[in-house]
Amino acid sequence: MTSLVLTVLGPDRPGLVEALAGPIAAHGGNWLESRMAHLAGKFAGILRLEVEEAHAAPLAAALAALEAQGLKVVVERDDAPPAPADLRFMVVELEGLDRPGLVKEIAQVLAERGVNIEELVTNRSSAPMSGEPLFRSRAWIHVPPRVDAGELRGRLERLAADLMVQVTLAEPG
Repeated sequence: MTSLVLTVLGPDRPGLVEALAGPIAAHGGNWLESRMAHLAGKFAGILRLEVEEAHAAPLAAALAALEAQGLKVVVERDDAPPAPADLRFMVVELEGLDRPGLVKEIAQVLAERGVNIEELVTNRSSAPMSGEPLFRSRAWIHVPPRVDAGELRGRLERLAADLMVQVTLAEPG
């Protein structure tokens, strides 16, 4: 079996997931995991599937044909080696008044330590009392064994104080 990763983007409308699922099923593909969302009038997503090697190219062609329906699909082979077994999973959460650069500041601290962001979810809403824009993020991260979780937590807390936001680092639970 060949593992493929797809990214999809197009104007949101009913039936887009079915439009993707149809060719995948028709070519004997197995839908493994995905993240998809409606953002600013667009349908955006990423998904991973398995298909027999002989069906990979025809499936890619069938998915490319969806562009005629307004759905752009990029297909890539999943050639990534498995993650090392000694990585620790942790969660970083941020909440504070929105301003440009928040994601960059947190991502920089993580990247400097070789921490990989596995998944990132962000949103912006109105603060309950003031109505000011409130930014929230949650990142699921892989922390290499050489990284001291206490030092990482301390660095994130110092950054949070500088940015006047709340940041937490915890084991998932």
